[in-house]
Amino acid sequence: MLDVLYEDNHLLAVNKPIQLATMGLPAGEETLLTRAKEYIAAKYHKPGNVYLGVVSRLDVPVSGVVVFARTSKAADRLNEQFRAHTVEKVYLAAVDGCIPPEGTCRDWIKEDERHRKCYVTRDTAERNRQSGAAREAVLHYRRLSYTPKGSLVEVRLETGRKHQIRLQLSHLGYPIKGDRKYGSRTPLAAGIALHARSLALDHPTTKERLVFTAEPPAFWKDLGVQ
Repeated sequence: MLDVLYEDNHLLAVNKPIQLATMGLPAGEETLLTRAKEYIAAKYHKPGNVYLGVVSRLDVPVSGVVVFARTSKAADRLNEQFRAHTVEKVYLAAVDGCIPPEGTCRDWIKEDERHRKCYVTRDTAERNRQSGAAREAVLHYRRLSYTPKGSLVEVRLETGRKHQIRLQLSHLGYPIKGDRKYGSRTPLAAGIALHARSLALDHPTTKERLVFTAEPPAFWKDLGVQ
């Protein structure tokens, strides 16, 4: 089943469930991309291979808004918006502990391909710029609520690095619930408490500003932070 948020001849925006890869699995294994292609093929009676360009993606344990382009021209125009940082992305995260009311995280992140993790390097910014081994990561957050079970946080990204939100909130001392990879001690049955709440971009042909919004999974009601 596909949770469709918006659809026209140029775009398809959906709410990705947890524990489903956006793309990139071997042939025959289901991903959000294959599920979306099956939806388009069935609805519009399209024979053969359906084109969908992946212009945004989320980690497997993360839920929320993902956008596909239905034409190559739309894909090019949307990818340019991402490169120009004119796309606005807002995330919700349920974290362990009482995070400060608001703040900005500026770090340099390196990827450890062997262990499929990322980490914040202690090298100086100038050294990282010269070596190219690490990339700058910037996000802004504000606390929406707090209970003894943890904090509900809104996150806005300036950069889009791999595992950025997960790593930076953990490095700050407030790991995302369920994210054992980055230090959470709060177990969840599946996924982690990180959700791509909204994504705003300009329509590739009409230029109208569109905002796609997705509700968090039902299990968030049991986290005690809403």
